[in-house]
Amino acid sequence: MSLRINDIAPDFTAETTQGTVRFHEWIGDQWAVLFSHPKDFTPVCTTELGYMARIEPEFTKRNAKLIGLSVDPVDSHSRWLGDIEETQGAKVNYPIIADAKLEVSKLYNMLPAEDVTTDGRTAATNQTVRSVFIVGPDKKIKLMLTYPMTTGRNFDEILRVLDSMQMTAKFKVATPANWKPGDDVIIAGSVSDEDAKTLFPQGWKTVKPYLRVTKSPQ
Repeated sequence: MSLRINDIAPDFTAETTQGTVRFHEWIGDQWAVLFSHPKDFTPVCTTELGYMARIEPEFTKRNAKLIGLSVDPVDSHSRWLGDIEETQGAKVNYPIIADAKLEVSKLYNMLPAEDVTTDGRTAATNQTVRSVFIVGPDKKIKLMLTYPMTTGRNFDEILRVLDSMQMTAKFKVATPANWKPGDDVIIAGSVSDEDAKTLFPQGWKTVKPYLRVTKSPQ
């Protein structure tokens, strides 16, 4: 069955570079960013893991944890981490799941269920294992993205989306195209004008009855 936004993120137990992880238990009451990779020692993924290591403190500020995944065993991950630190100038402090049997990749619909593990698998074989999942404290999937193998992911965008989701979960607003923290927001359609007077005492601009713009509540 395909996964959808607001589905409960499939739970799993897996070995990582930091020991055994039980996913839901590991998330706890925080947000989680699971980002996957088709193979160790691949160039684009090396830059991605390094960049995420550099900006991990930004996720920590947002009560979010990072966890990577690659379809190789832990000992391979451990060797790769040395290359990442050497070439990207950042040490990876978050766990990386060892998915050599493709169990998590298939659980999250990144590979066909009939795929089986083989020593001869290449990055191209696993090219659909290039996904990002954001999971909320309620263990529900809040975002899913899948990139082509040759395009590095924009993790600044992941931070932007996380900011939007955390704010819109707290306040009855939505964020417009290209929104950035501090920009104006849109009053949710479920909020009547009467209720909006209480929720948004600073007022708003009515562009259309369904498009009411107000200052960011944060």
